[in-house]
Amino acid sequence: MEHTVKLSRARISPIKVRQVLGLIKGKKASEAISILKLMPKKSALILSKLIESAVAGCLEKGEDPNKFYIKTVCADDGIRFKRYRPMAMGRAGRILKRTTNIKLVLAKEVDFGSKG
Repeated sequence: MEHTVKLSRARISPIKVRQVLGLIKGKKASEAISILKLMPKKSALILSKLIESAVAGCLEKGEDPNKFYIKTVCADDGIRFKRYRPMAMGRAGRILKRTTNIKLVLAKEVDFGSKG
């Protein structure tokens, strides 16, 4: 069983979000939340809220959230807001305010039993 959660147009650069993704990929949901709570980054706060939302979806369907792990999480480029800043000699410099689309998939751990 899988639960998918998406966040569109988060106002943070995808590069900054990808710095944190490697720390939580493949971990249990509860473990990933505890790791992210201790990180002083904006992307950690956004990702922890996203994982908590996915865990709430598990609870709503009557499943045990402790058995779920983070199967995939990806941060893709969203739309870019274009802004202009005055520069020297009457020019205008272009500034790109980047956004991120984040997709997170929680999957249930499969227990194959013991061999032998």
